[in-house]
Amino acid sequence: MMMTSLLEHTFPGIYEHLVKIFNSYWTHPTTSLPQQVPVTTWHAKPTDMPSIELPFVNYEVHIPPSSRELAVATQANIPWAEDHFQERISGIPHNPAPSEAWWPYAVQNNSAHKTEEVYSHTYPERYWPKHAGKWYYKEIEMYGFPHRGIRFNYGDLNDVISLLVRDPLTRQAYMPVFFPEDTGAVHGERIPCSLGYHFMIRQGKLYCTYTMRSCDFLRHWADDMYMTGRLMQFVAGHADVGVGSMICHISSLHIFEGDAFTMSNLLAEIDDDYEPTAF
Repeated sequence: MMMTSLLEHTFPGIYEHLVKIFNSYWTHPTTSLPQQVPVTTWHAKPTDMPSIELPFVNYEVHIPPSSRELAVATQANIPWAEDHFQERISGIPHNPAPSEAWWPYAVQNNSAHKTEEVYSHTYPERYWPKHAGKWYYKEIEMYGFPHRGIRFNYGDLNDVISLLVRDPLTRQAYMPVFFPEDTGAVHGERIPCSLGYHFMIRQGKLYCTYTMRSCDFLRHWADDMYMTGRLMQFVAGHADVGVGSMICHISSLHIFEGDAFTMSNLLAEIDDDYEPTAF
């Protein structure tokens, strides 16, 4: 059975457990859960660096009520993660979002992932898709008819919040990040790592099932957890309820062979008995 269910319910506990699990690939190779996957692309670009993958990871984690507590718990890249979260909830379908300029892992202004200076998708576009793309002016003038699906106009984050406000016990408050145009990656570009968020209010608290197809543990996990926690705080505030827990499902949580030295040092930081390995 390939599913990895974590019993810890705090971000620090989950983080430490994942660091230990990933390091077992090098320290206990015959019994480790993570395995090498010889992927040939990363963000739709060719790569010859094999990934070390922990498949089908599941956990439930408590979300603290304040952004400060959440930042400490997740160890997100602050201020970038908060800056980008504010762009996500701004109501503006940014592409690119201004904070790309100071993303901690940017290489050459992320130019390898852009076509004609825009990305195949951004989270602000997916949160606010009604007027994304050609319907959007950088002067923040939105005009024209909203995008339509097969039968109806697109919804957005405001519509999800409105649904929760008028029907607090609804099971329909789902906000997708993965859109039909991503299916099969037929355009040959990057597609979202996050699939979407399912919000439910139970016993006076907002819960969220957050589903991801893929997540780079070293470069994205902490920020993804922080921004989803902040989204829960934002939605709960508008729905006038408390913040519950996040139930997270990640199909492929991974690092890369080249991350061995970094992972060894991270393990040494949390385990006093461990000596970093020279690779």
